[in-house]
Amino acid sequence: MTVALALLLACAAAGWLAPPLLRRLSDPVVALVGWLTSIVAVVATSAVAVVLLLLPEHGLSTLHHCWESVVHGTTPTVEVLGGITGGALLTGLLVRVAVVGARGARRRARAREEQLSVLRLAGRREAGAPPTVWLDHERPLAFSLASKPGVVVATEGLHLHLTPSEVDAVLDHERAHLNGHHHLLVAAADAVATALPVLPLFKRAGGTIRELVEMSADMTAARTHGADTVRTALLRVSCHGAPDSALAMGRDAIDARLERLRRRPRTPSRVSRVLSGTLTGLTAVALPLATASTTMFTLMLLTC
Repeated sequence: MTVALALLLACAAAGWLAPPLLRRLSDPVVALVGWLTSIVAVVATSAVAVVLLLLPEHGLSTLHHCWESVVHGTTPTVEVLGGITGGALLTGLLVRVAVVGARGARRRARAREEQLSVLRLAGRREAGAPPTVWLDHERPLAFSLASKPGVVVATEGLHLHLTPSEVDAVLDHERAHLNGHHHLLVAAADAVATALPVLPLFKRAGGTIRELVEMSADMTAARTHGADTVRTALLRVSCHGAPDSALAMGRDAIDARLERLRRRPRTPSRVSRVLSGTLTGLTAVALPLATASTTMFTLMLLTC
């Protein structure tokens, strides 16, 4: 039981400590890996802790003991009660995440299909991978919708207000969202933030993941067109609105992205990014375990 409690305390500590540590990562792709891995690590470690509570004698005896206690009118042990309570709580939380995620997915799918049916009628379809639907509107606007296949929606206003290079940067930004499955990452983070707002790691996941995928798409566009071109394009397409089910270049975390593009961050090599992402992921997995080990060692020093 002590090990299980140490793991639960470690998960709580990781849920509080991880966000400020992850904020220090300069590469948005690596930061995405860190956030997602941290969330999975905390949830998985919590599940392991509950399993240990359910199996205090390292066997499938907890439920039997609980049933015997009820039949014979005796009081269940603390370990049995803790295991049953923890298991019920974890199951309820996981079911809540699944229900919230499923509801959000259905709602976004309905809205997306309604929007696409209108856009396909009103717009001019341009072949490509992914295809682009052009709308006859003077305001510069572009966003992406994750359907099958994904679609980039852009207005003719881009050609009126932006240079050809800036238009290409905007379109590459939206294609990066679709190629990187950013809509799925944002939807998953929103579900976690809505269903489990108990720790900063979960509560801040939705807004942070949304900001990071925008920065990641900015980097993809800047790799081809340059940071200055992407920054100018972002200034010209910002604050023109987009559907809630879409990811739009000019909507989220504008000030932070403009500042980052102004500093012209160096784009890391593929090898450097893989190494950094791997190290970040391993650290995120090890953080709860290291914290639990420290807690156990401290308890041993205090009690032995």
